Amino acid sequence: MMLLMNYLDRINVSNARLAGMQKDLGMTDTEWSAGISLFYVGYIISQVPANVVLAKGNPRLLLPICMLGWSVTTICMTALSSGWGFMLCRFVVGVTEGPFVPAVSLMTSSWYTKHESPLRMSIWHAGNIISNVISGLLAAAILTTMEGIRGLHSWQWFVLIEGIVSIAVAIVSFWCIPKWPNNTGTYFLTAEESEMAQYRMQVSGGGYTEDDEGTRWGGVILAAKDPFTWMFACLHFFVIVGQSFKDFFPSILETFHFDKTGTYLLQAPPYLFAYGVCIAVSWSSGRLLEHCWHIVGAMATALAGAVILISTLQQAPRYFGLFLLCSGPFIALNLHLSWETTVVPRPRTKRAALVAIANCASSVTHWFSPYFFLTNQAPRYEMGGGIIIVGCGASILSCLMLKWWVNRKNKQLEERQAQTGEYNEWRFVS
Repeated sequence: MMLLMNYLDRINVSNARLAGMQKDLGMTDTEWSAGISLFYVGYIISQVPANVVLAKGNPRLLLPICMLGWSVTTICMTALSSGWGFMLCRFVVGVTEGPFVPAVSLMTSSWYTKHESPLRMSIWHAGNIISNVISGLLAAAILTTMEGIRGLHSWQWFVLIEGIVSIAVAIVSFWCIPKWPNNTGTYFLTAEESEMAQYRMQVSGGGYTEDDEGTRWGGVILAAKDPFTWMFACLHFFVIVGQSFKDFFPSILETFHFDKTGTYLLQAPPYLFAYGVCIAVSWSSGRLLEHCWHIVGAMATALAGAVILISTLQQAPRYFGLFLLCSGPFIALNLHLSWETTVVPRPRTKRAALVAIANCASSVTHWFSPYFFLTNQAPRYEMGGGIIIVGCGASILSCLMLKWWVNRKNKQLEERQAQTGEYNEWRFVS
């Protein structure tokens, strides 16, 4: 629920734009795109410090506090009257949301084994997909019926209601999420269950416990020295480039020339399809303990969807292209998060830094990708489709590079074991 509200808060402005938010605030396309980009400025600067603090801290306390921060700021957006206020609010929301997604990936990798992680990540990060469905349904219910009620625009009601629900979820979450397997306490697990949770993760990690040695920033240094960090950062960057349509999905659907209600409602089917496919592919990845070719297949599918979208104006094939476009990057992102936390299991601070650094690198894409989806590019959005195609192709190459590096590392492990006679069945997962 927390991730669902996190993603819903992030994308709510895309539907609010269709309801006249940009026009009511007197913003140009460039100013609007700057506001979208400023969200990711705040998002980037908070991730690494917050995630390394969390690795040795108390997620049961820190995560709900972050959620309260972005929820209150979202409610404040109902009082906006100018473009600069929109930009400021989106920056603050970015700062408070930044720590959250990397933290959830970190926590998942501390509680679930490498076979379980892809499916669990898929369930958690379904919020990324389902939020788009809910946003479209809420938009159809609120943005088309509540204009002018109590003197508020419909988009103001939209962000207000979403913010209030988000605050309720944040308050409940103080009692409903755990800490770490070694210190959660009996409020969540019995003593025996806690020991079993730690033992399972020790076996999955090749016999090493994740109880951290060294300092918080020592983990950052370890991550910065590891080539895996920068390879995963590269892969994450290009996957998010391939997903750059997300903030403009309602605007793309608007070019289909349905009425407003139809435009809002038609957002749901592609994302529902994407959710089902994401669950199935993630289950397959965990069962086979294979990530690379699953990601390659997903991004190749998205590339095909982008080609269809910009090559025709016929409604049926373009809508089919949206199904392909929605599925690929969400699958790849989920499997990427599972993969990076599996190949760098210990210590937790290093894993925390790796996840945050890779997520920061990918967020840089949002500084430039909004400028590829300007209204004067409608209906084809050729520049937007072009950058998606480049992102999909580059992510496939990055994935293959990672697989080569994993195979190289595993060969080194086997050579070392042959020399020393010490046997450990743990291998880097490809």
